[in-house]
Amino acid sequence: MSHLPVLLELQAIHDNLSTIQRDLTAFPPEMAKLDADLKVHSRKLEIMGKELTDAKTSQTSLSRELGLAQRLEDLARQALKQSTQKIQYTAAIRELDERERQKAAISKPLKDLEGRIQVLEKELSELTELKDKAQTEFDELHRIFLSEHENQIQARDSSLNRKHELEAKLEPIELGRFNRLIQGRHGRAVVAVENGTCTGCRTKLRGPFLAQLREKKTLNCESCQRILYVPTTS
Repeated sequence: MSHLPVLLELQAIHDNLSTIQRDLTAFPPEMAKLDADLKVHSRKLEIMGKELTDAKTSQTSLSRELGLAQRLEDLARQALKQSTQKIQYTAAIRELDERERQKAAISKPLKDLEGRIQVLEKELSELTELKDKAQTEFDELHRIFLSEHENQIQARDSSLNRKHELEAKLEPIELGRFNRLIQGRHGRAVVAVENGTCTGCRTKLRGPFLAQLREKKTLNCESCQRILYVPTTS
């Protein structure tokens, strides 16, 4: 049994929902600017948040290395105090100098990193505050915007309910194929054949394929894989 009527209605509903979605996101200039600002803020917060996480991970690692370097320096200093012979004392001095250099080599980048973390935390706090303020302004304008498009919202809800009803009539495999085509073929999963041509990709179809299509009612285009059908007037 062909599910062509169900597929055609599903395609029409997807087209209608796409139109409604475009209307509901066609914001006036002030809202559009706030929406763009929010997206920029969110992206910056994401990037800065990752940088801060990486910096804190490095801070933990360097702090661990510094602790070890400090213990080695303390041991070298203790060995120096316990030196009683000139040769032993000279070796202990060299060991202490080396341990102090090692600790300094860790201390400097760790201090720089701690400073960077403080800057990042401050910038994140300021940007979060800025984003929250923009979000509050956007939400208020969006509430007014949606109230002015109540009919479209009702139409969207009604279409979504009908969409769920139709999806329940299809086998999972068939529904999955339809949804993949919707996602991968710019919202056009079911297309008509006109003059022996797929109207989705404009490919001229072979004669035997057209004969099979007329018999089975629906087939997938050999080129773009969209679901094809022949209109009754063709």
